[in-house]
Amino acid sequence: MAAIKKKTVFFCQNCGFESAKWMGQCPGCREWNTFVEEPDAKGSSSKKGNRRPGGSKPVRLRDISMEEHRRLGTGMKELDRVLGGGIVRGSMVLIGGDPGIGKSTILLQVCRHLADSGSHVLYISGEESLQQIKMRAARIGEVSDNLLLLCETNLADIKEILEEQKPDVCVIDSIQTMYNDEVASAPGSVSQVRESTNVLMMLAKGLGVSMFIVGHVTKEGAVAGPRVLEHMVDTVLYFEGDRHASYRILRGVKNRFGSTNEIGVFEMRGSGLVEVENPSEYMLSGRPEDASGSVVACSIEGTRPILIEIQALVCQSNFGIPRRTATGTDYNRVNLLMAVLEKRCGIALGACDAYVNIAGGIKMNEPALDLGILLALVSSVRDYTISDDVMVFGEVGLSGEVRAVSQAENRVQEAKRLGFHKVILPSANMNSCRRIEGIELVPVKAVREAIAESKK
Repeated sequence: MAAIKKKTVFFCQNCGFESAKWMGQCPGCREWNTFVEEPDAKGSSSKKGNRRPGGSKPVRLRDISMEEHRRLGTGMKELDRVLGGGIVRGSMVLIGGDPGIGKSTILLQVCRHLADSGSHVLYISGEESLQQIKMRAARIGEVSDNLLLLCETNLADIKEILEEQKPDVCVIDSIQTMYNDEVASAPGSVSQVRESTNVLMMLAKGLGVSMFIVGHVTKEGAVAGPRVLEHMVDTVLYFEGDRHASYRILRGVKNRFGSTNEIGVFEMRGSGLVEVENPSEYMLSGRPEDASGSVVACSIEGTRPILIEIQALVCQSNFGIPRRTATGTDYNRVNLLMAVLEKRCGIALGACDAYVNIAGGIKMNEPALDLGILLALVSSVRDYTISDDVMVFGEVGLSGEVRAVSQAENRVQEAKRLGFHKVILPSANMNSCRRIEGIELVPVKAVREAIAESKK
């Protein structure tokens, strides 16, 4: 009797696109030579007529009881802000970021805080030995006995331990090292990552365990593995920043229990990650005095106003095609603003190289930075200095008008708190800022007015 051929499918290693045949280019992410052949992970449970006895039954909406679960504080206010107020019981959080940026460090610090507060915590590592974890834990301080460590990659063994221990919080570091015996492919493959995450999600929901999983990232910065991985979890957090620099930014891109607009700012030190409670002051540290092409603007991240320094350098091009570079902001937005300057203000920039930089390496794309970028460009090309005690914000339209932005009062209050004496803002935002005293408000309706005010 001929042996039954095992069915295989092809997966894209970059985005998880599934295909019945091999293809040179992935239709999902447009990458080349990323398809690998793996056994089909679909079991007989997907067939009709195999409904599990005692399974879930449909219920009416009014019959569902609403129980308010107290969020569990992590001991780090910046992380709690990004999570939406703390850890939700039974939630699953995915943390991604470049190698060495601090994913394992912040989770070990969270485990230490939770263990000290009396929570039962289990830290499962598939990448480090127990001795390596202890060496890293020695740098962040003493750890309570409520923290248990485990070095294991077999998902069946992890499942048994979770059902036996029933911890309050569990950390999986990392999901790419876990493997399921029922999936005939190597650890880290698309099938293994998807099936392992599915098993861990069922355990988190069934046992009420709050689970953190660490995910490796691709060269583009996205979490490696299938895209369905981000859809399965409740919250997706990304660490941003250069791992060779001291600062780190934690940003939420998905959160079922809170806002995705909040960010947390941390600084890497020898004792671990330290919270930066005043990111505005941190971003403005080291700002040059009496330098052209530099202006302070304000961006809103969630509910937090952050003052940042925008730098611009405009010079004559030595080649036929001028070079334009934008670091930390949208490149196309910079080109748009330069076109507005040429058309509406008569400033010739067609033969100039232009370089725009958000100091500190932070990435900001809010439209309220338009006026700051524009004034920095004008300051550089005309070689005049904008006063150090001036802060600007406002969106710029194609007609050269300065449009209103949200939360203007919070931006002005942040400028006042940091010692700024003058704020250039859209005229339409004056109604919400009339009650603020101790700071000069300069409303402008057009770009020409803003340029004139910045010279005073």
